[in-house]
Amino acid sequence: MFKINVITVGKIKEDYFKKAVDEYLKRLTRFAEVKITELDEVTFSKEEGHQETILKKEEEKILPLLKGKVVCLAIEGKQFSSEEFSNFFVKAKTEGVSEMTFVIGSSYGLSKEIKKRANLLLSFSKMTFPHQMFRVILLEQIYRAFMIENGSSYHK
Repeated sequence: MFKINVITVGKIKEDYFKKAVDEYLKRLTRFAEVKITELDEVTFSKEEGHQETILKKEEEKILPLLKGKVVCLAIEGKQFSSEEFSNFFVKAKTEGVSEMTFVIGSSYGLSKEIKKRANLLLSFSKMTFPHQMFRVILLEQIYRAFMIENGSSYHK
């Protein structure tokens, strides 16, 4: 079975986001084994809190978890329609990819090293989304991609 890993910095606090994530995880079980890894946000005092220092600490946690084809969510990344995103999965499977890892960074984004390791930098929009909401959006789009691939009427 296809494996999808979602690595995310920060935890979901609101119950309604947790329920939405759980719903899409349940729906995805027929297509893939999905694992979400939540990493604690790195915090520093104001004197220490330089963005590069925080990104480096987060990088140390994220790099060992990257498996398979790596997709980093980044505002400067490539944008797909839902159909193109579905085709991305189909093409990956055709190429023999059996595991994909999606990385959602902190409010500071992702380090240059993590982005270099990525097979794809992906952007859903030039807009900024709350990280908790974005996890739901990502899972919904992955579900939609599988539904498109399977010819479902879910995608109209």
